Amino acid sequence: MIRVSFLKNEENILDGFELKGHAGFAESGNDIICAAVSALVFNTINSVEQFTSSDFVIEQDEKKGHIYFRLKEKPDHDTQLLINSLMLGLDEIQKTYGKKYIRIEK
Repeated sequence: MIRVSFLKNEENILDGFELKGHAGFAESGNDIICAAVSALVFNTINSVEQFTSSDFVIEQDEKKGHIYFRLKEKPDHDTQLLINSLMLGLDEIQKTYGKKYIRIEK
């Protein structure tokens, strides 16, 4: 199962996320849930990097299915929008396939 935690700063503003695990829907390379989650997550990270001036920390371990992404400062409007868009997309995957494969903690 993929566990997703959305992170908030001291002002209760969404400023990052952490993912752990693999969906286990199908064999590695054929898992559509892992592929969808990866596409959304990496698109969000790349979009924050390309389209905003926000600075962030990222840690990842592909074998463990771990990604940690956290902004270094309070997010601007565009960065918040991108992270909220990620949350929306992951919520839809969870609604479609169930908490057996992806569980989101907000």
